[in-house]
Amino acid sequence: MTIRVLLLTPPFTQLNTPYPATAYLKGYLNTLDLVDGGSVVAHQADLGIETILALFSTKGLNDLFETATTVPNLSENSRRMLRLRADYVTTIEPTIRFLQHKNPTLAHAIADRSYLPEASRFAEVDELDWAFGTMGLHDKARHLATLYLEDIGDLLAEAIDPHFGFSRYAERLGRTATHFDDLQNALTAPDTLVGQTLLRLMDQKLAQYEPNVVCLTVPFPGNLFGALLCGRHLKQHYPDVRVVLGGGYANTELRSLREPRLFDYVDFVSLDDGEAPLRSLLEHLQGRREVAKLKRTFMRVDGGVVYQNGATDRDVAQRDTGTPDYADLPLNDYLSVIEVTNPMHRLWSDGRWNKLTLAHGCYWGKCSFCDISLDYIARYEPLTAGLLCDRIETIMAQTGQNGFHFVDEAAPPALMRDLALEILRRGLTVVWWTNIRFEKAFTADLCQLLKLSGCIAVSGGLEVASDRLLERMKKGVTVAQVARVADHFTAAGIMVHAYLMYGFPTQTAQETIDSLEMVRQLFSVGAVQSGFWHRFAMTAHSPVGLHPAGFDVQRIGPADGPFADNDLDHADPLGADHDRFAEGLRKSLFNYMHGVGLDMPLANWFSFRVPATSIPPRYIEKAIADTSDDQVRSNALVVWPGHAPTLAVAEPRRGRRYPQRTAPVPQAELTFARRQDDLVLDLPLPVGEWLMQQWPQLSLKASEPQTVQRLGTTFEQAGLGSFGEFQQTEGWADWRAAGLLVL
Repeated sequence: MTIRVLLLTPPFTQLNTPYPATAYLKGYLNTLDLVDGGSVVAHQADLGIETILALFSTKGLNDLFETATTVPNLSENSRRMLRLRADYVTTIEPTIRFLQHKNPTLAHAIADRSYLPEASRFAEVDELDWAFGTMGLHDKARHLATLYLEDIGDLLAEAIDPHFGFSRYAERLGRTATHFDDLQNALTAPDTLVGQTLLRLMDQKLAQYEPNVVCLTVPFPGNLFGALLCGRHLKQHYPDVRVVLGGGYANTELRSLREPRLFDYVDFVSLDDGEAPLRSLLEHLQGRREVAKLKRTFMRVDGGVVYQNGATDRDVAQRDTGTPDYADLPLNDYLSVIEVTNPMHRLWSDGRWNKLTLAHGCYWGKCSFCDISLDYIARYEPLTAGLLCDRIETIMAQTGQNGFHFVDEAAPPALMRDLALEILRRGLTVVWWTNIRFEKAFTADLCQLLKLSGCIAVSGGLEVASDRLLERMKKGVTVAQVARVADHFTAAGIMVHAYLMYGFPTQTAQETIDSLEMVRQLFSVGAVQSGFWHRFAMTAHSPVGLHPAGFDVQRIGPADGPFADNDLDHADPLGADHDRFAEGLRKSLFNYMHGVGLDMPLANWFSFRVPATSIPPRYIEKAIADTSDDQVRSNALVVWPGHAPTLAVAEPRRGRRYPQRTAPVPQAELTFARRQDDLVLDLPLPVGEWLMQQWPQLSLKASEPQTVQRLGTTFEQAGLGSFGEFQQTEGWADWRAAGLLVL
């Protein structure tokens, strides 16, 4: 029996790249053969981008304007857009093609602001010109084209569907939805133009692939309503198709599901990693597994919700999940938009990134604000660098794209090192970015290696920027450590984005201002280039949510219900009035990212009286200068990532490069060919000859990596003296400065 599976991403996630869940599952299903000769044929579709492209087309805009003209009491902004209807209709498809990199010359017409009709979003342009600086022509045009789309989106939301958003749909209905009533009311209301477009596109996919199982991935609250619209349509018009819902929303919000009405729209709800539950479900539908032996699956039985988890199968090992498969997705049709000036957020929205995971879960797994009790955090399972590079090469060959976003909770430093070395060994051209913890393991040399392998940016949690609170949240870092690590990345040419948090339990007004001062200093010295303040949120599966009294807060809502359970309301009697600080924190950070206001008193950012900071004015600068922790481990790897040097003998001379020798010493001139220039390193001839002998063990092609300890042993066995003393010489320092990496 062949089971035909259709994996769907409902509206909306990102405009520039597909959400990876369906590609991950399709990669796994490609490896799967069911028992007794059964097989699985899997296809996928991103209904989010396809719905956007249908709405933002000539036909879509004509439909939008036809309907909008019948809506009374529209705002003046919307009425202006109706008057410019012809301009919007004639410009929409060329502009969409421009954002798809298919019509690049249109940038000239867009950038001079003579081509696109403009409504309220363009009121921000004059204020943002300074923020973007001397941005390139195409970047400016893409930003203006993004504002143009957002204007149309505003009209769509006001006149047609208030739930519409480019990266979320009806998010309010899915967020903190302890009860199903609001969703039920919305699902039984007449479909809007957005819903009608979505369902028409889904009908086309059903006709094309004829599935007997449809899987709906719901990563965020802003996907839930779209998924349930799909489920409703499937139940009404394709009653023989089995519908499965899973993804991040189910994993965090629906773990205590008791709402039977959900199963009017879907047949099954799967929790956590989808591979093993989906395999067990397909075997059940094939008649080879009894229902009680399903894995982590909710279903409705006799009108009530039952959790089936009798399977004895283990979860699929990460090495066996297969390579993510992006087939069927319209990879050349995604839109590269520039929404805001935050440089890290630009990476999210600009360009198409292949998504890949280095390790399942989080190797730290202790942060008290995080869902560390759940499988997606708690079960840590890394892949090998070799397997990751195999998958990278496969994905690049399939997609024609060499940009990767490694979507780890926190990428492990040792695995990042091994992956970087493997990328360089294979001679791959990869551009990548990921999320990290600001670990001491990220030395200056390791950051240089990551840059050489293609790393362009990292994001990591500085959070509250207070050592007391960092310890309380079990973050495992200090502010000084974050500063040093961030500086290592920046010095290597890797952009650093800091996740910032305010409102953590018991955080005082003084600590909030001190946190802002730490952030100001980090931007002032150039260690961090991007950041974003997040308001602390207490969730049901985090240590704070599970044990609020242990963090001196009280859960005050919402009331327990049969549907979602994740975001919790709480009171913080020992903390400040956190919401008062929100606007000042946001405004100051926006300016700091553009080098503005770094010398302004912190009090100027707030409309109320705040305490003076207690942080010394050069705290971050001194923390970065402190190298007392920079100890070289004896088992550290020693790598020369460049080309093999050539050696020439120079005239002997006295010098400081090898001070234990007093007589004139013949000199070796080692020439290292680099992409931009040649570098010449002078060493005593015996040391130069020894280095040439060591080259095969130091190169990226070495069969076994060299270590500091073994390198020192060969140095001393060659009769060159103490390796420890050599490490104090100018020659060693020059070699390190030339690019020798100790990892």
